[in-house]
Amino acid sequence: MKLSIIIPAYNEEKYIATTLHKIKQAVQENNIEPQDWELIVCDNNSVDKTAQIAKKFGAIVIHEPINQISRARNTGASIAKGDWLLFIDADTYPNTGLMHEIFTITNDDSYIGCGATVKVAGGTFFNRARMERLNPLLRLLKICGGAFLLCKTDAFRAIDGFSLTLYAYEEIDLIKRLKKYGKTVHKKFTVLHKNPIITSGRKGDYTFPSMLTLLVSNTVAPFLYLFREILPKKVIHLISKKMLGYWYTDSR
Repeated sequence: MKLSIIIPAYNEEKYIATTLHKIKQAVQENNIEPQDWELIVCDNNSVDKTAQIAKKFGAIVIHEPINQISRARNTGASIAKGDWLLFIDADTYPNTGLMHEIFTITNDDSYIGCGATVKVAGGTFFNRARMERLNPLLRLLKICGGAFLLCKTDAFRAIDGFSLTLYAYEEIDLIKRLKKYGKTVHKKFTVLHKNPIITSGRKGDYTFPSMLTLLVSNTVAPFLYLFREILPKKVIHLISKKMLGYWYTDSR
């Protein structure tokens, strides 16, 4: 099997049907054979109909009881059969062109993985501008957000997947280790940009509480990432749960 698409999902009944439909559509329009790909949804302790919707779309559903994006992705990857892993958020999907680029990468032995630039659908102008303005930086530094991340399965497992210490910036940490491993096997990481990944603009409303949450989360997250080797894991866990509200609600 060539590709395993893994979607971590926590209470995503409003978005996941669209995501799964768009993914299947992009696959079909590229004439990808059923035996060449699989769709895995990791239900991260949802209390809504996320899992039921995923099953209706033919996805393999696995449950992860501990609410953490890294754990959900790792749990999904643990049952993957594909030679490549594609992590996509539950409110995010590729168009037909990007899916074609994905399979082009998987057929090129010089790559260990890739990310993609972002196009925000809906939401406020502020949030769209805030997210899309980072695209040139993503291309320059060859990094990406966790909404779309493709990597070779053997490389992912060789570096032990996503860090369970981090609750944000976990994708940056993984890409750093992936690139380091890639140098040992002479493979590179790139960022696709011709067909940006499409993601929802549901976060970042232009209100004071939302702006405050955004500011605090985006100040604390890089601090925890930079000092992840120094700070005790319990401290990182406590701070993350209390101060990363942009990514983790109180119910998580």
